Amino acid sequence: MAAEDAQPRSHTERPKPAELSFMGASEDVFWDAQTLTLALQQATSCLDGLGAMVHRGGAVAGRLHLAAASGLASASIEAWATLSSEQDVAPACAVRRGAFVWMAGDGLGVGAAGTAAVPLQGADGPVGALSVLMPGAAEPQDVQQSFLHSVAAWTAARLKSSSGAPPGHGRATGAEQTFRMGELTAALAEALTSGDVVEAVARHILPPLHADGLGIDVVEGNRLRLVGMVGVPPDFARRLDGRPLSSHSVDADVLRTRTPAFIGSIDEFRRRYPYMADVAVSSSKNAWAFLPLIASGRAMGCCVVSFDRPRSFSGEERTLLMALSGLVGQALERARLYDMEHSRAQGLQRDLLPRELPCLHAVRAAARYLPAGRGEQVGGDWYDVIQLSADRVALVVGDVMGHGIAEAATMGRLRTAVRTLTELELSPDELLSRLNDIVHDLGDDSYATCLYSVFDPVSRIFSVSLAGHPPPLIVHRDGTVHRPDLAPDPPLGAADPPFALHELQLPQESLVVFCTDGLLEATTRDIDQGLDQLQQTLARTVARTSCFPIGDQDTATGQLDDLCDLVLSALLPDREQTDDDAVLLIARTIPTAAGDVATYDLPHDPRAAAQAREHVRSQLAAWGLDDLVMTTELLVSELVGNVVRHARGPLRLRLLRSRSLICEVYDGSLATPRIRRAAYTDEGGRGLQLVAALSHRWGARYLSDGKCIWTEQHLPDQAGTVSPSPAPGAAQTVHATEAPVQTTT
Repeated sequence: MAAEDAQPRSHTERPKPAELSFMGASEDVFWDAQTLTLALQQATSCLDGLGAMVHRGGAVAGRLHLAAASGLASASIEAWATLSSEQDVAPACAVRRGAFVWMAGDGLGVGAAGTAAVPLQGADGPVGALSVLMPGAAEPQDVQQSFLHSVAAWTAARLKSSSGAPPGHGRATGAEQTFRMGELTAALAEALTSGDVVEAVARHILPPLHADGLGIDVVEGNRLRLVGMVGVPPDFARRLDGRPLSSHSVDADVLRTRTPAFIGSIDEFRRRYPYMADVAVSSSKNAWAFLPLIASGRAMGCCVVSFDRPRSFSGEERTLLMALSGLVGQALERARLYDMEHSRAQGLQRDLLPRELPCLHAVRAAARYLPAGRGEQVGGDWYDVIQLSADRVALVVGDVMGHGIAEAATMGRLRTAVRTLTELELSPDELLSRLNDIVHDLGDDSYATCLYSVFDPVSRIFSVSLAGHPPPLIVHRDGTVHRPDLAPDPPLGAADPPFALHELQLPQESLVVFCTDGLLEATTRDIDQGLDQLQQTLARTVARTSCFPIGDQDTATGQLDDLCDLVLSALLPDREQTDDDAVLLIARTIPTAAGDVATYDLPHDPRAAAQAREHVRSQLAAWGLDDLVMTTELLVSELVGNVVRHARGPLRLRLLRSRSLICEVYDGSLATPRIRRAAYTDEGGRGLQLVAALSHRWGARYLSDGKCIWTEQHLPDQAGTVSPSPAPGAAQTVHATEAPVQTTT
């Protein structure tokens, strides 16, 4: 025996080849060192153990002798070298019972918290045991136990076939196939999806067997669903997908008996399964190995390896394929669980994010959400574009800290809360204060960053508040990119309101670019470097492309989509290697043309209603909206009359023409208007009911010095649908030399 004293190491570190120890053979029985090496490595890997051992001998002999060990010090090896078959240790118990055994504790004082063991089954009963020393006291899961049984079955079969021959003198093909099995096991351990499993089997199994076809099916209900096929015509694959589990099919026999079927020629296929002879002929194959895929004690599917020439299957090949089917079954079960969870997570993420962004009069927007390429591909990043009153638009980007289903659910709650709070027409700083209270209520370990902004197309004021979030970038028509110097407040859940409110005077037309830190941070750059790279990428891209088209909204949105893709390609070229999800939102702001806004000061006395009606008649006639004069007169009369009766001045009327006709009445009171139920005998109280009946939407928003009551009416040519009025950019020329963005806080 040659063994080195093992040094202390972490539980996740795998044994190295130098830590493998082999015991001398006796009684003219030689056990293949290559097989033992692979068995020890795979057993340790599948259970994440400290080390593994193979004992030979049975209950009849009364003794178990250590044949090989990995990950153990010399003193530990001596303790396990010879065991009595009646001894109360895991290997001896597994041989006596012929089943999996788990024993917690460190019975032999080798530093383990428990030992898992399975028997190596021979023709007349157990011929040994495969054991794994565990770092924790928890019993291995069912999937791990099943995998350990598969490794033990393959090991027993390989050792039986090599009995009587010295190590290293087997057939070359056997050594090659054993090596391939080691490669396959490593590839299956890394396989995440069902497609990865199919690819691993095709790469590592077909070449050494000189096979040219592979198909893997899984049982779903009473049918076999195709997971993947290699080397088979697409039409034939579609024909097989979803076929019923007929009692006359090879698959049904294999799954029912859990026994593989090896068919060496077309004639043999016709003889054994005459009802499926036409399927065999149309496959263009001449030999098949049908292997049941067993996982967690159930037959979950079938793996079919096919050959273009007739052939026979040696005993060694059959043993190898049977062992491989166990490994593939375990890997496929894990992969399908991942596929289902991943599908659910992606579905949840899609449901929580906007399915498509609205195309608004003042903003065209495009966005991209990228899940993390590694780990859980669902997270807490979100974005939103929300229509407010008076053509104003709220643009929101946020990021719940962490990844996973829980963070995605929290993101959904916060996005819903933001949408609810926008109905109150709050300023960005006040809205973040309310949102901060909600995050506090979620728990002490809940944090989120958020940027909430409002764009007013009439004044071109862009109001924004930041809670631990990267600032937006402003892109001019000439490609100049401005990064406002906005100091963010702490994240939601850690901040103490009030939040700072920043107001930016945007250029006549501009792009506003928002993102989360997942787009900016990488292993090779911090967030400031990421902002620099984003700024440079936007400048280069906008300078050589047009992101400010005139008129056609589909063209505008399409060009913004292209810009999003170019930015993502530049900042995240290798998306599969990212460990954080990312959001990119690009909005093109469109100011309201001066000719589409009319503002009038009114006296705070009974004359105000008559003057308001006169202004409505003249302005709507100038806009060609005579069909709306009567209803608009009624609306402004009611709103102005309410101000004169119940509120205080100053009193002001504003009319806006966009995709709808917007009427706004401003006053100096903070009293809340509300619809009340009027009795039959009441002489008043029906004014706001009339406003609600005549308008498409109505509401109120509060200002620092009063409030605004607003209504919206569909334009006459809309016929109940929303269609844009002439684009404001079409009526004027916007030059590339514009004033820099001005910032006030």
